[in-house]
Order: sequence, then C-alpha cells, then structure tokens
Amino acid sequence: MRIIVTVVEKITSEAHIDIPDGLNKSAIKQHIVDRYNTGEMLTDMNIFQVDFESISARIVKEHSSTKSA
Repeated sequence: MRIIVTVVEKITSEAHIDIPDGLNKSAIKQHIVDRYNTGEMLTDMNIFQVDFESISARIVKEHSSTKSA
C-alpha cells in the first residue's frame, strides 16, 4: 500500500538587517521588500520557530506491473 502524507508547517524566519536612518514607515517597508525580492535578505534568514499546522494521509491505489524479466 502506498500512502502520500502531507505535513503543513508554518515557519517563522527572522533576519537582522541594517537600513538607512531617516526613512519613513513606507520607505522602510519598501526597503525590506526590495531586499527580500532581490534575494539579498534570504541569506540572513534564520528559522526562528516552526509551528505544526496539520498532517493528512491519502491512500494511493497501486497498479500491478506486468513487466517481464
């Protein structure tokens, strides 16, 4: 019997980054989004917390093989 198991987890990552002084709230958000979108922030991300959300299993019917040796 073959079963497909799906596990859903919520992963919270944390990055400590430096941003220029004097930016308003909107500019700070844009700076963070830009760093993330360009991939610059991905290397700074560390897994901070993993929360289990759900697990499910689905039985897959196997087809018998008619291969000859």
